[in-house]
Amino acid sequence: MNRVAAWWHRRTPTQKTLIALGLLLLVYAFPLRGVMREQGSPMEEGFMLVFPERFLHGALPNRDFLHLYGPGSVWVLAGWYKVFGVSLAAERWFGLIQEFAIIFGVYAIARFWGRTAAFPCALLSLIFILPPLGLTALAWVGGVGLGLLGLAAAMEARRRSEADEGRASLFAVLGGLLAGMSVLYRLDLIVAVGLGSLVVLWGTHGALKRRFLAGTGIGALGYIVQAAWVGPYVAFKGMVLDPVVYLRGGRRLPIPPPWERLDGFLQRTLATVPPQWQLPSLTTPQQLSIWFFVMLAGVAFLVGVAVWSFRRDPRRFRARVLLAAALFSVGLVPQGIQRVDSAHFAWVSCVGLAFVPLAILELLDVRRPTTRSVRRRNLLVGGSFILAICLLIPYFTAWPYEDFIQQSLDRHRIAVPISRNGRVFYYGRTDVQRDATALLKEVPKIAKPGEKLFVGTSDLRKTPYSDAWLYFLLPEYPPGTYYIEMDPDVANAKNSRLAKDLASSDIAILSTVWNEWDEPNDSRKFGPDKPNEVLRQHFCLVERFGTLYSLYKKCR
Repeated sequence: MNRVAAWWHRRTPTQKTLIALGLLLLVYAFPLRGVMREQGSPMEEGFMLVFPERFLHGALPNRDFLHLYGPGSVWVLAGWYKVFGVSLAAERWFGLIQEFAIIFGVYAIARFWGRTAAFPCALLSLIFILPPLGLTALAWVGGVGLGLLGLAAAMEARRRSEADEGRASLFAVLGGLLAGMSVLYRLDLIVAVGLGSLVVLWGTHGALKRRFLAGTGIGALGYIVQAAWVGPYVAFKGMVLDPVVYLRGGRRLPIPPPWERLDGFLQRTLATVPPQWQLPSLTTPQQLSIWFFVMLAGVAFLVGVAVWSFRRDPRRFRARVLLAAALFSVGLVPQGIQRVDSAHFAWVSCVGLAFVPLAILELLDVRRPTTRSVRRRNLLVGGSFILAICLLIPYFTAWPYEDFIQQSLDRHRIAVPISRNGRVFYYGRTDVQRDATALLKEVPKIAKPGEKLFVGTSDLRKTPYSDAWLYFLLPEYPPGTYYIEMDPDVANAKNSRLAKDLASSDIAILSTVWNEWDEPNDSRKFGPDKPNEVLRQHFCLVERFGTLYSLYKKCR
């Protein structure tokens, strides 16, 4: 043990940081092969493959396809595809980079308590973000990662402001740029980014604030570009009215999550595979319910300790850092309430609960401790909290992580590949693979490249979800509808353009995969029958593929 301590003591600070980050990458590497070949969310991962490719072909978010978030993620991912090609692997590698931005952001902020405190916090972030979400390159994940890195850069700017003004200015501009890009990914992140940045910048000199705000303005400049491209009202409707006003009723779930059942349809379908967890544990709905309260309690505890610590000594730098991290976490909480399922809980917990060990360390502040005792305490607190989380909600943390490792070794594999012309999409149902494979072979026989493709539900009065991944596997047929992503109260709204889009399409694929969708919200409601009338009047059935897919061609 003394040799290890001596070896570690001889490492430079940079080497120690690289070793810590290398260990985090190693923890990521164990399940990576399994995650890369696991099914993602069929619609969400589908549209993160399709949207950037459509942008590369000249289509614009909000004008040519429904996109509920800022344009940043589509633009950046389009650039990534331009370099590496459009593929599931490219999208998931980018998703891994986004997730590691969150983990590194947590590490960079917690680093002010030392590496032995930062490493468990980053590890907590990893076990929250990876198992429930896989590697889908979602806008929220990228936005949170950029926001955390921006907050860490702003903290570094403040720390250096008196000793090294030149370097502090660079960090301030970088922090602002990352903060602006974060908001460009997700407009609703402005609350978290704004609260965290306000705490860091409050009390600094005006030049530092101006540089941070200048960087923020440059990072968020894309909103002006987007409004100029599609028009101010179109951009406002797509990024504010659709997600905030029209969509909520069809996606909201009862709060808190019920103890005895799962309300989310996608959550229920994932729960059909019983977790192979050997230790005593609660049921899946019970764990989800507990996670909800732990998430809220953890953020409240973080805020309470941060306020107490800051009021005790406002000049203490760690107290300000903890308060900034706590208020950033508060800004994420609405995401965990608007739809109470594991994905949204993970989006909050990977930050809010990841910083809880820092709050515990603040309460356990030892007077004049030795370096060794501080390291031991940091590891004990962080390790104990990780263990508690894994034992409390194992079905959402430890078990899926372990199962991904098993899948990396070709055990417990459920997802099967659906392939066409070198493109692959993984799905967790063999009947979908069978019927979709037959469907994909038939489409080129009845349609010419360039003809418009419409993918929808078998009854277009209900649009709870979409098989958007089919557009990815049929790239030579441009989407014939604005609603590549289908949402209740949006795609099937009274003023929807769904019927018009279908009428202008050449071929249509209708799916029964989501016919059993049954959530306690407005997704149960029927919209207008006009799209079904267009189908009956203008389209002819070509073939049914099992019980899941029907292929239609416009009648001539």
